[in-house]
Amino acid sequence: MKTFKRCSPLILAMAALLPVHAGAQSLASLVPKKPVLIVVPNAAAGPNDYLARVIAPKLGEVLHQTVVVDNKASANGVTAGEFVAHAAADGSTLAVGNTGTHAVNATLYRKLSYDVVRDCVPVINVFETQLVLAAYPKFPADSIRDIIAIARKSPGSINVAIAGATGEIATNAIKIMAGVDLNNVPYKGGAPAVIAVISGESHFVLTPYSGVGAQADAGKLKILGVTGARRDPMLGNIPTLAESGLPGYDITMWYGIFAPPKTPAAIVNAYNREIAQLVNQPETRSKLTSQGFEIVTGTPEQFAEVVRRDVERFRKIILDAKMQQDL
Repeated sequence: MKTFKRCSPLILAMAALLPVHAGAQSLASLVPKKPVLIVVPNAAAGPNDYLARVIAPKLGEVLHQTVVVDNKASANGVTAGEFVAHAAADGSTLAVGNTGTHAVNATLYRKLSYDVVRDCVPVINVFETQLVLAAYPKFPADSIRDIIAIARKSPGSINVAIAGATGEIATNAIKIMAGVDLNNVPYKGGAPAVIAVISGESHFVLTPYSGVGAQADAGKLKILGVTGARRDPMLGNIPTLAESGLPGYDITMWYGIFAPPKTPAAIVNAYNREIAQLVNQPETRSKLTSQGFEIVTGTPEQFAEVVRRDVERFRKIILDAKMQQDL
């Protein structure tokens, strides 16, 4: 019978500590000793900014240096994308990106100064969220089935508040799949779009729950459905659009962290490990899930595949709806 030598308790204890210690040390040693920027593609407020401000102080503790949230607001995050695409690939710059800034922008704009796939290195997919269909309380519809019926009876009579490219894609997907005419009314941001629906200026908006939850609780809006393939765990009594009148409909937004092109794999992997640990800490996890976000994480390779998948998925909608535009 084969025998094995036993390690001393001290060696076993040191070995048990090694993976966590090595992960933390490798990130701190790989990143230059200067302020780290987390670039946000919009002004303060909203899911992108929220994600950055949740992880920034915790990353600062891991790195033992300052981590600064840098808001670079512009049309669908293009300015932030340009900045990160040309930033130093040394771990001192990260970016928050989402379905709109990456998967959508790949086709939405005919000419960009950067390639949203080639020039943005996926680090980690932090969380996903469905959009909700939030309607004016007096709007005579209680489901997407009702909305489609009204639109077929009176083409062009329904105004949809549009805040950003993802909301526009979600609306155009309804129009294409149901074969109906809806009026897309653009607004400069999520807050003005929501206000337009509360006032009755527009009839509904497709937007993350975090932007309308308080108004819905106050009775200023009514939520008719969620856009994903399955019900939102936080909104279990709200049906999906697919089950309430539009079979096959599925639009989900993801939010993650990206790095500049040519960032070494060692840095990408180190950030991936640390951010995954940070967002899964009970306090941080609670903050995110309370906003209706579903934590995902996973490897950089898995995130890259999600980006590639959605670039292709949204390309068809953008082209069919003739959404392409010049900057």
